[in-house]
Amino acid sequence: MDGDRSDLAPVLDLREVDETQVGVVGGKAAHLGGLSRIDGVRVPAGFCVTTAAFRRVMAEAPSIDDRLDQLSRLGPDDREAIGALSAEIRRSIEETAIPAELAATITRALARFGEEAAYAVRSSATAEDTPTASFAGQQDTYLNVVGPEAVLRHVSRCWASLFTERAIIYRLRNGIDHRAVDMAVVVQQMVFPDAAGILFTADPVSGNRKVATVDASFGLGEALVSGLVNPDVFTVRDGEVVTGAVAAKHRAVAALPGGGTREVAIDRQRQEQPALTEEQVVRLVRLGRRIEAHFGRPQDIEWCLVDDDFQIVQSRPITTLFPTPAAADQENHVYLSVGHQQMMTDAMRPLGLSMWQLTAMAPMLEAGGRLFVDATRLLASPASRAGFLEMAGKSDPLMRDALETLLDRPDFIPTVPDDGGPGRPTTGGASAPIETDPAIVTELIERSEASIAALRRDIATVTGTALFDFLLEAFQEHKRVLGEPLNMQAIMAGMEATWWLNDRLYEWLGEKNAADTLTLSAPGNITSEMGLALLDVADVIRPHPEVVAFLRGVEDDGFLDELPKLAGGAEAREAIEAYLDRYGMRCVGEIDITRPRWSERPSTLVPVILDNVRLFEPGAARRRFEQGQRQARQKAQEVLTRLRALPDGQQKADETERMIDRVRTFIGYREYPKYGIVSRYFVYKQALLGEAERLVRAGVLTETEDVFHLTFQEFHEVVRSHQVDDELIRQRRDAFRSYQALTPPRVLTSDGEVITGAYRRDDVPAGALIGVPVSAGTVEGRARVILDMAQADLEAGDILVTTHTDPSWTPLFVGIAGLVTEIGGLMTHGAVIAREYGLPAVVSVLDATRLIRDGQRIRVHGSDGYVELLPGPAAQEEERR
Repeated sequence: MDGDRSDLAPVLDLREVDETQVGVVGGKAAHLGGLSRIDGVRVPAGFCVTTAAFRRVMAEAPSIDDRLDQLSRLGPDDREAIGALSAEIRRSIEETAIPAELAATITRALARFGEEAAYAVRSSATAEDTPTASFAGQQDTYLNVVGPEAVLRHVSRCWASLFTERAIIYRLRNGIDHRAVDMAVVVQQMVFPDAAGILFTADPVSGNRKVATVDASFGLGEALVSGLVNPDVFTVRDGEVVTGAVAAKHRAVAALPGGGTREVAIDRQRQEQPALTEEQVVRLVRLGRRIEAHFGRPQDIEWCLVDDDFQIVQSRPITTLFPTPAAADQENHVYLSVGHQQMMTDAMRPLGLSMWQLTAMAPMLEAGGRLFVDATRLLASPASRAGFLEMAGKSDPLMRDALETLLDRPDFIPTVPDDGGPGRPTTGGASAPIETDPAIVTELIERSEASIAALRRDIATVTGTALFDFLLEAFQEHKRVLGEPLNMQAIMAGMEATWWLNDRLYEWLGEKNAADTLTLSAPGNITSEMGLALLDVADVIRPHPEVVAFLRGVEDDGFLDELPKLAGGAEAREAIEAYLDRYGMRCVGEIDITRPRWSERPSTLVPVILDNVRLFEPGAARRRFEQGQRQARQKAQEVLTRLRALPDGQQKADETERMIDRVRTFIGYREYPKYGIVSRYFVYKQALLGEAERLVRAGVLTETEDVFHLTFQEFHEVVRSHQVDDELIRQRRDAFRSYQALTPPRVLTSDGEVITGAYRRDDVPAGALIGVPVSAGTVEGRARVILDMAQADLEAGDILVTTHTDPSWTPLFVGIAGLVTEIGGLMTHGAVIAREYGLPAVVSVLDATRLIRDGQRIRVHGSDGYVELLPGPAAQEEERR
């Protein structure tokens, strides 16, 4: 049916609608219409009062526009104001009379089923039950409504329920405009079931798509939804009930003869009987699989059982499941999160995803706005499995434990012969010996910088479709530089020397993580230099009070042009611009090319510069670096002296001295390849944005950032054809918003199951949070839980607690006393820089940002890998701040 029908027909039979008409009848009714078209699926008969009727009533309700304007200016935490406006809007809608002709149309529709019959009257909003937002429980449902007058009254209540406090807050948190959502109302014949409940066609906890779960109770499903009873719970796999837990069901919700519902007691002899037989459970799941196939994704289904026959009263997508990467076969696969290795688990837009895929050294798959690698072959081959697990354990112990959990399952990953095929890992020459010579690092950096300079020079000469052909060749050079054997050997040399020192010095001297001190202020670390360089910028600005005062009021990115008007402003601008020339290609989430770089948004750095001005004395960068060098030298002398006193001590000392030299030669270079990657990315981005700007000027695109929602290949085609699919961009924008709400798993199977690893340790105090020790030392202080670097408000001695840090967070490291992150490993960026700066750090602490309160005092044990939550109210710390 054409969408324009909504203006002509305020009431439509459910059999007239389907999933394409969400704008006319809302998500719930659209799904019910789709359900009614599936063979073998019974849906209670009924009709829908369309969104056209709602819009008419809204237009007649007094003062609605003014109140919606007020709502749009509120945030989700403005509870008092939301509550007041919610009550006013709902009262206004409910008190607005339904136009006589509309009321008559609804009454005529009721007459087809029986005016005095019982009905369920249910809200059906245009933004609910979609693949990206379920809105479950946000609007109202009324059961056992009897008579036309009651039905009309409850239709008005459903319209008003679009503006309950919970619905308003849900929209605010999901970035949905209040005016962009309309409300339809479903009126269905009431079902009086023997049992009712919910079927999930995928396990809502683990995400496993091959496991279905059924919750069941006696009477109406409202008893289960409201939490009145504990339901029976069954899990089904491959057509068999694999687990079944029957609960004692003391109460049920039943319909009253004259309308409405009430709680009733269940006969004692029935209380512990199952609400469904196993045969009925299997039959229900089979029905659910048919519904899932129709809608093309896992479903959350509300069902009723009447005389051994199932009726479906609602089906919506399960929006909390993490999507699975597309596989070309039906075999089992194991996918590992790239974001957990790159310290950026946020959702990425399509252009960012495709650019990383085109420039990565290994094939990558996309799901949920994140990238994954398929590790199945590496795990299936005995020759590669052990080494791969060892590397995974060094990088992320939780990932290794998750993989071992999978490997313990019989036949999930069948072993394949060691035939030297693609299952064997390749080292790219990383394990080959390399001379300990600083000239190697110098040569590698010079090669990379020459290649980037050539890229900048040559890319300036191409535009249009020729640019995309040029970039495809540039991506090959990108990968050649990164995958060069000498480059890989230099990266691994520093890492392997770190592991050697930690292992041997613990074995010989009983000292944990000795390399942490030995690597302090290692030369040539581009990322640690970046943090210290911003201290030097603060030194330039500090003597000029007028500049400092001006920077405190900066709100946009045009401030650099204003600086020269102030006393000392020219010097300040020169210092900031010099910093941006060197590091301006960096930003939070820098592996995503669509993220704004510091050069594009320099105001991002202003709060950090001001903190540096306030917290440090002149010359702090040099003093800190020199202090780290002294500590490293002293530690080396101490270790070597102690080794020489051991049996075979001179030999041990000589080996250790060589490894100390090796780690200090190469560990700083560990950070350079990422700098090279993001430097290239900024060049790519500037060229691509130039093309997007030309498309905007030509009227092809509305705004330049539309291209962020296209893949590289799609962007190329738009440039070629000068045509763009605006609906595709809108869908991608909505999908990205929904992906942002998902938490990506470390390990995901092709069944959709999220495998969460665990720490298996008993050597930590009760109540402590366990993680990976990455930088030695113990520190106690105030926890600052910061999810957005731009919102950082740090004092000297604070401990930064966050989800993950990439190099862009380094400027914050100079002002903190310790670090705790939810993601990371021994050689990830946050760990490397924490060691460079001598900050005790524990990473890969599950749910750290949830379990540690902002302002709470904590103690970080950087050598032993745990965090203690100390007594004392966080409020005292907040008051001190």
